[in-house]
Amino acid sequence: MITFLASIALLIVGYFTYGKYVEKVFGVKEERATPAYVDADGVDYIPMSTKKNSLIQLLNIAGTGPVFGPIMGALYGPVAFIWIVVGCIFAGAVHDYLTGMISIRNKGAHLPELATKFLGKAMKHVVNAFAVLLLLLVGTVFVSTPASLLNLLLDGKVALGILIAAIFIYYILATLLPVDKIIGRLYPWFGAILLISAVGIGIGLIVKGAPIPELSLSNFHPDNAPIFPLLFFTITCGALSGFHATQTPIISRTTQKESQGRKIFYGMMIAEGIIAMIWAAAAMSLFDGYGGLQELLAAGGPGAIVSEVSTLMLGAFGGTLAVLGVIVLPITSGDTAFRSARMIIAEYINMAQKKMSSRLWIAVPLFAISVVLTQIDFNILWRYFSWANQATAVIALFVGAMYLYIAKKNYWISLIPGTFMLTMVITYILNAQIGFRLPMDIAWYGGFAGTAILLVLFFRQAKKLRAANHPLEVDISNYNKVA
Repeated sequence: MITFLASIALLIVGYFTYGKYVEKVFGVKEERATPAYVDADGVDYIPMSTKKNSLIQLLNIAGTGPVFGPIMGALYGPVAFIWIVVGCIFAGAVHDYLTGMISIRNKGAHLPELATKFLGKAMKHVVNAFAVLLLLLVGTVFVSTPASLLNLLLDGKVALGILIAAIFIYYILATLLPVDKIIGRLYPWFGAILLISAVGIGIGLIVKGAPIPELSLSNFHPDNAPIFPLLFFTITCGALSGFHATQTPIISRTTQKESQGRKIFYGMMIAEGIIAMIWAAAAMSLFDGYGGLQELLAAGGPGAIVSEVSTLMLGAFGGTLAVLGVIVLPITSGDTAFRSARMIIAEYINMAQKKMSSRLWIAVPLFAISVVLTQIDFNILWRYFSWANQATAVIALFVGAMYLYIAKKNYWISLIPGTFMLTMVITYILNAQIGFRLPMDIAWYGGFAGTAILLVLFFRQAKKLRAANHPLEVDISNYNKVA
C-alpha cells in the first residue's frame, strides 16, 4: 500500500514541479492568439473553456490503454509502478505537452505536418501513413472492445452486432459534426463517469486494505517475461503513448490561451497515470497473487478483470458504474481517432473541412476500411497497434526535441525519453513475432546501432535548421490580440 500511495503522490508532485519546469523551458506566450481564434471555422477551430478542454483531452487520450495495459502489466510486478510514474512524468506528459503546444504555435497542425516541418520533407508521407494506420487501428479496436463490454454488462440481451453498429453510428456523427455539438456536450458527462469509477476503485483499495505488493528486491519482477523491451509495449497509455500525439491537435484548435496548456496537456496525462496506477494495483492485489491474475487473464482477458475488480470493490451498483466508466474510455478515444484521421488526411490533401461534403469524402472510406478491419482477430490488431503506437511516440518526442534545439532551449527533456524509446522500438520489431524474429541478443545490437545512426542524422538536421533560423511557428502578425 505504501508503494501505491507514494506513487500517486509522486505523480501529483510531478505535475507541480517537473510540469512547471517543462512549461518554463517551452516558454508560454500569453498574448499570442491561438488557432481557436485565428482560424475559427465553426467546425474544428472553436474556443472552449479550460475545464471542457481538459475533460475532452483526458477522454481522448485515455482509451482502454490505462486500464487494460496496466492490468496486463501487473504480471511484471511492482516494477510496473516505476514505469508508470517515471514514464508519465518524464516521457508521456512531456510528449503530450510539447506536441500540444507546438501544434498551437503552428495553426493546430497534426503530427505529420509537424514532422515534415521539423524532421524533413521525407517524413511527410511516412508519418501520414503511420498516423492514419494507427488511428484506424485505434478506431477499429475501440469499436469492438466497448461493444464486447456492453454485451457482457447486458448479459447478452442485445446482440453484439447491434452494439457495434450503434457505436459506429455515434463515431460517424462525432467525426462529421462540429466539435462542440457532440464531443463538447457529452464529454463532461462521460468524464464524470470515468473519474467517479476510477476514484471509487482507488478508495475501495485503500479502505478494504487490499494487499498491494510493495516494491522490493524479492518481488521487483516476479514473472519470467523480460522487462526490456516488453513492459514498454504492454503499458503504453498511462506512461507514454504516441496515440496522444494524434489527439492533442484536436484540443490545440480549441484552446483559448497558451497558459492553459500545462493543465490541459501535461495535467491530463498525469491524471491518466493515476488511473493506470489504480488499475495496476487492483490487478496485482485481488486475485491471490500473479498466478491467479494470469489464470483469469487467460480465461477472460482484461475485460474479466475489470468486471471482477469493479464488483469486488464497489458492489453490484457501483461495479456497474465502474464498468460503464471503462466502457466510456474506448468510446471517447475511438470517436476522436476517426476525427483525427479525417483532419490529418484533409491536411495532407489540402482539403478545407468547413463543408459537410468535404468531410464525407474523407470519412466514408475511413469507416468502410474500419468495418473490414473488425473482422480481423483483436489480438493481431493489438500487437500491431502497440508497436505503431510507441513508434509514433518516438517521432513526436523527436519533433519536440528538434523544436527546442532550434529555439536554443533544453532539448534533452524530450530527446532523452525519445532516444530510450527509439531503442526499445527498434529492438522490439527486430525480435517480435510480428517483426523480423531475430534472437534477442542480435535485436539489442540492432537497437543500439539503429538508435546511434538516427541520432547522428537528428543532430545533423538540427544544426542545419538552427543555422538557417528555421521558423518555429506560423506568423500571425496580422492578428494583433486574442479575441
